[in-house]
Amino acid sequence: MKTLRKLKNLLTPVLFRGKHDYFPRTLELHNGGKTQPLFSSEEMNRRLNSIRSYMEKNGLDACVFTSYYNIYYFSEFLYCSMGRQYALVITDEKALTITPSVDYGFPWRRGTCDNISYTNWQKENFYYAMQQQLQSAKTVGVEFPDMGASLQSFSEALPHAKFVDVADAAMEIRRVKSPEEVEIVRQGSRIAELGAYAGIKTLHEGVPEYEVVIASNSAMMREVAVTFPQIDIRDTWSWLQSGINTDGAHNFPTSRRVQKGDILSLNCFPMIAGNYAALERTLFFDHVPSDRHMELWEINNKVHRRGLELVKPGMRCGDVARELNEIYMEHDILQYRVIGYGHSTGVLSHYYGRDWGLEFLEHVDTVLEPGMIITMEPMIVVPEGKPGAGGYREHDTLIITETGTENTTASFPIGPEQMIVKN
Repeated sequence: MKTLRKLKNLLTPVLFRGKHDYFPRTLELHNGGKTQPLFSSEEMNRRLNSIRSYMEKNGLDACVFTSYYNIYYFSEFLYCSMGRQYALVITDEKALTITPSVDYGFPWRRGTCDNISYTNWQKENFYYAMQQQLQSAKTVGVEFPDMGASLQSFSEALPHAKFVDVADAAMEIRRVKSPEEVEIVRQGSRIAELGAYAGIKTLHEGVPEYEVVIASNSAMMREVAVTFPQIDIRDTWSWLQSGINTDGAHNFPTSRRVQKGDILSLNCFPMIAGNYAALERTLFFDHVPSDRHMELWEINNKVHRRGLELVKPGMRCGDVARELNEIYMEHDILQYRVIGYGHSTGVLSHYYGRDWGLEFLEHVDTVLEPGMIITMEPMIVVPEGKPGAGGYREHDTLIITETGTENTTASFPIGPEQMIVKN
């Protein structure tokens, strides 16, 4: 024991002499070469030029993005937080991600911009890295909704900087899709249909919800990998909800076993490097639904079909919601509506959200224009114990064109004629 203490005493001065040599606060970890990106350099430059144009018009020296969606959108690097902090710094001269050293060279390889890593030898190394990059910045755009309490730490790290919110500005840039983004959505919709067919094929009496999900996920992940071999294979997911589990739009699969007569909700989400696609359908298993179930299902499908007709360039989101409300009110079931009638798509996930400014809700005044992509997904829930109990939800994806819409999931069946699945 004395020998060990002596050895420790001898080594300690050496280890901590030249502190920054042994414990650097930031590192360049450019390991290997850049991977093939999903989007072209022209597309990524278009995105950077859009935010830089906004910065110039509004007198911003830099933008610091911290959300999953904006870091990905402007750099094509999608991080895995695990409780650590990430950022993308954009100035008129550079774009650079700031990432923890635990990721080593991955952020640099996967991202289309430069990268610097911070170590965890000292507590505030993330903010030290920020200071390195923004020493002379006087006005900095950040995402107020995403930052929360960390805004105070940013202010302390950059005491001479003024912070302004650019979350809405970035959302508006992301809202109108490029031709490359539109094609990714088309491919995602095609893959979602494959996943839905694989899930339905697995349905039989007594099958657990999660087994249907495994089949659906496997089909989609394999097709994503074949179609886009250059990307990370991650985040694709499905939900099969049965019986009472259909009451929530985002209820994860359980071990509940499918029974004859069950109302089902099948939801397939192939993720292509952070780009979302989806297909959702109401089904019934091996039994013609009761009269009330059939009535409610048909009403919801009527709302869905009318929604598809309403969506076109020039239409205001709130007006779509109000007109669809009228159909539910005609049948005295508006009280069972639990969500809006659709939302934006593109860079989106179940853990990093969507654009609030492009949704079919009464208070959203956004006018639809070509290049936007939005879903149509009416949903009602009748509580357990009432006739027709269960959740009813249909979901299609609509690309707004110059003259109307392109429904990328239109070929998949909907309604009682084909979605009563036999054992």
